[in-house]
Amino acid sequence: MSRVAFIGLGNMGGGMAANQVKAGHQVQAFDLNAQALARAHGAGCTVAETAALAVAEAEVVITMLPAGAHVRQVFADSVLPHAQRGALLIDCSTIDVDSARAVGAQAKAAGFDFADAPVSGGIAAAEAGSLTFMVGCDEALFPKVEQALAPMAKAVVHAGEAGAGQAAKICNNMVLGVSMLGVCEAFALAEKLGLAADKFYDIASKSSGQCWSITSYCPWPGVGPASPADKGYEGGFLSALMLKDLKLAQEAAARAGAATPLGAQAEAMYALFDRLGFGGKDFSAVLQLMRGRLDELDETVRGGG
Repeated sequence: MSRVAFIGLGNMGGGMAANQVKAGHQVQAFDLNAQALARAHGAGCTVAETAALAVAEAEVVITMLPAGAHVRQVFADSVLPHAQRGALLIDCSTIDVDSARAVGAQAKAAGFDFADAPVSGGIAAAEAGSLTFMVGCDEALFPKVEQALAPMAKAVVHAGEAGAGQAAKICNNMVLGVSMLGVCEAFALAEKLGLAADKFYDIASKSSGQCWSITSYCPWPGVGPASPADKGYEGGFLSALMLKDLKLAQEAAARAGAATPLGAQAEAMYALFDRLGFGGKDFSAVLQLMRGRLDELDETVRGGG
């Protein structure tokens, strides 16, 4: 049994913290949202009044926060000054590479072991404990990080040194964003050409068009394995979060001098979808934009994101 502090209990963090409890760990949880804290308490976490109190006696500190600015602030104000020396610090947020490297350097200077370990898998995987973690840390530290993440993971992959986890995450999600748009365009075109969606799925899933966005996460309702498309595009990976990741990829590309024209087009498409009010829907719901059928999406989410 380990003493774990978990800071950030949103759509992803809540399920992740609950899986640490299921693994038998004592979890001190903190979030600014009272409802998130209540859910964590119901899952067996002990609620801390502040982030500083949450980390005070923890052997492992895990953060899951919205953006680089939040990670920098929480580490500077609460984690580094108040965590016990020898604690392992793991940031699972999806943030910019520069912030991950800066926080890692600060943690190392303060005498802590640190890893950036963003995730892939979405809300369902967070709840099921089947996330994939992309880890940036010293190679010698990786076994310890892997053990700490195991209750929440189906796979933990060492990507390289500090910041490499974030680099892997934004590159992977750029591939996902681009490929989902291609799949949605293809389904929309198939419909216009009179090709049934299930027939196109059967063909594409067994031929050169095969990809994860078809075979594991098909955007067309009722086709392929169960996906958010079968639940009104609820749950899964929110379009607003895909937009966030694509923005991070474009910012990184600009700093590195890399050409990513398809990534830029994907960012523009998801920015449009978000502005139309559908940021709260799963990212595969962009299919309905391609089809000209936005009216079929739940009107209550308009203005969200």
